[in-house]
Amino acid sequence: MLIFFILFLNAFLYVFDRAVTPSMLDMAEGEIRIKITEIINKAIINEYSKNFNYDDIINIEKDVNGDITLLKADTLKMNKIACDVSLESQKELKKLENMGITFPAGYVLKNNLLAYYGPNIRVKIEPIGYIETKYLSNFNSAGINQTRHTISVQVKSKVKIIIPMKTKEIEVKNQVPICETIIVGNTPNTSIDMKLEDAGFKLNSKN
Repeated sequence: MLIFFILFLNAFLYVFDRAVTPSMLDMAEGEIRIKITEIINKAIINEYSKNFNYDDIINIEKDVNGDITLLKADTLKMNKIACDVSLESQKELKKLENMGITFPAGYVLKNNLLAYYGPNIRVKIEPIGYIETKYLSNFNSAGINQTRHTISVQVKSKVKIIIPMKTKEIEVKNQVPICETIIVGNTPNTSIDMKLEDAGFKLNSKN
């Protein structure tokens, strides 16, 4: 009888691991990606709506003819805001780590009739690596002697998903435009000295 029970248990665990666990991981990953994206978006909007002003961050110099001679970013200010975004994201990720997420076991079966039944499965997350915030800058023609300048911020974070019997590491990356402005005047490529590849912030997510 004991041997039969052990064989049955092993068979059950094998089927569970092969058939159910992948669905659980997919469900958990989808939910966690949504929540982390919401956290990142909220941090970006909060910090940049309060602290980012294009005219304060980007210095535009022109000659007597109105042509642009220099376009330079204040990377110190940009790094400070990026740091605040990383810290805010880290704080909210810690809350999510402590709370985790739950969904009914029936939800894994992808059956509308059973979706809300069964015991709740608890999914935990563990932030790993770094929360990295960096800037992306793009220039496009917007007409005669007009240039559209768009600055976006990109935040990347890695977490480990922990469910019964399995773990999975994922990277969540989100990019949000934070400003768009029209620069009037001829803008030769040699005048652009943004150096935004050096701006940003990287924070250890376990701090």
